Amino acid sequence: MAHATIYVGCTVPQLLRGAQSRIFPSHSPLGVLRHSAFCYCTGNGTIKSKGKMDHLERTANNFRQEVITQAKVCGITNESETVKRLRLAIANKDFTFKAGQWVDFFIPGVSVVGGFSICSSPGLLEREGILELAVKHTLHPPAHWIHTECTLDSEVALRVGADLHGYQEGKGNRHKLGTAKLYYSAKNTSELLFKKNILGLMKAFPGKITCCFHVTQQHSQICKELQPHITEGRISEKDLEKHVSNDTSWYICGPPPMIESISTLLTNIGVPRNRVFFEKWW
Repeated sequence: MAHATIYVGCTVPQLLRGAQSRIFPSHSPLGVLRHSAFCYCTGNGTIKSKGKMDHLERTANNFRQEVITQAKVCGITNESETVKRLRLAIANKDFTFKAGQWVDFFIPGVSVVGGFSICSSPGLLEREGILELAVKHTLHPPAHWIHTECTLDSEVALRVGADLHGYQEGKGNRHKLGTAKLYYSAKNTSELLFKKNILGLMKAFPGKITCCFHVTQQHSQICKELQPHITEGRISEKDLEKHVSNDTSWYICGPPPMIESISTLLTNIGVPRNRVFFEKWW
């Protein structure tokens, strides 16, 4: 039986770990950014928390490369009313990442370090030297900067990191993909990011890649192209239980309450804990 993969989430899944690049000299602007990144830590590596934990504090124990790589903004696109897609040109030819990793995002003049998932493929980086991020608007300083101050040619710096709950390096967890089913939930269709890309994949790989879009607060008419794939309401136990099998792995991506809810749902329908994977870096 072909291995099946179910992706459940509010964004395209983010998985796996590892990357390589080159350290910039400590006297460069990146050296200043690198210093600011570690000023959150004490000498023994413990975190001094001030109120709500920030990205570096939440991810202090997570795997990440030590190197920081320079990048320049070469494209800004409105994916929705609340999400911008940022295209970044990477100068370092040795910079690499694996599908689904995230980056620490350093902004000159902004003391808070951002943490954003990479939404482009390693192939785009290899072909064009481009990496893309999709960033939702919030008042968190890095996201706010991207939505209000970031312009073409703005210079930033990146450091790759990853943490996949349930991932055990060297334990033979590489599964050959048979079929993939994506359950993708958002407030409305305008917030279903990359929906055209997903529909294109479904057409290119019929029967191998399928997607069910869920909308929870849709007030406008749904376009004809999306109608066959739209379900109103949240992802439910009934939606997922028909996919339970010994050959199915489950990948969850979304905010913590959503991950906790879906994880509990999967437990209730008999999915073994070691078949469920999710991001846990925020």
